[in-house]
Amino acid sequence: MSFVFQPPSAATVPVTDGRSFPVHRIYCVGRNYAEHAIEMGHTGREPPFFFMKPADAVLPVAEGDLGRMAYPPLTQNLHHEIELVVALGSGGRDVPAERAAELIWGYAIGLDMTRRDLQNEMKKQGRPWCIGKAFEHSAPIGAIHPKATTGELTRGAITLDVNGQRRQTGDLSDLIWSVNETIAALSRAWTLAPGDLIYTGTPAGVGAVMAGDTLVGAIEGLGELRLAIGAE
Repeated sequence: MSFVFQPPSAATVPVTDGRSFPVHRIYCVGRNYAEHAIEMGHTGREPPFFFMKPADAVLPVAEGDLGRMAYPPLTQNLHHEIELVVALGSGGRDVPAERAAELIWGYAIGLDMTRRDLQNEMKKQGRPWCIGKAFEHSAPIGAIHPKATTGELTRGAITLDVNGQRRQTGDLSDLIWSVNETIAALSRAWTLAPGDLIYTGTPAGVGAVMAGDTLVGAIEGLGELRLAIGAE
């Protein structure tokens, strides 16, 4: 096959066993913890909704490393959102919730970095808010832990510290829509595939970070994700 230009390498995320996980798509779930929904001006168990990031938005951070993210352009209000990421090893359509766990290959700690000022402006205008969510390196992610070693994760503490100060805290059991329910809902709208990543939502406490800040996210059983914010 002859290409007009050399295609880029596939986006990948390190696995704790030394292999690499190729990324197909990145799905994100909005407002999936009740307290976060309230802080964003919403209440109740509303139907799940989704947005997407490009595969190459991942900023992979190997286990034990300190990742580095440049402060992105056009924003004065970059927010952190700590999340459990689910990595799929198989796919399908119309997957029932009781079989959804069969698609899961592993889990990782992720950050949904958000240009909140740009997102809010798009919301006011009734326009898509990709500019606030889908920019380069907007999806930092730690090493993927195979489900074969962790078991199915349905509960466990999830936290985020910024410069040593606790910002976010919650438990995976607090998800409004469970991981299995989320997979089932996604599979009714898209054909899920191996390599898909699902950012499952963030607890309350989201807030701004600046250049020079260091973020440490943790999920029970998955260790830590460490990220330094650099200059633009």
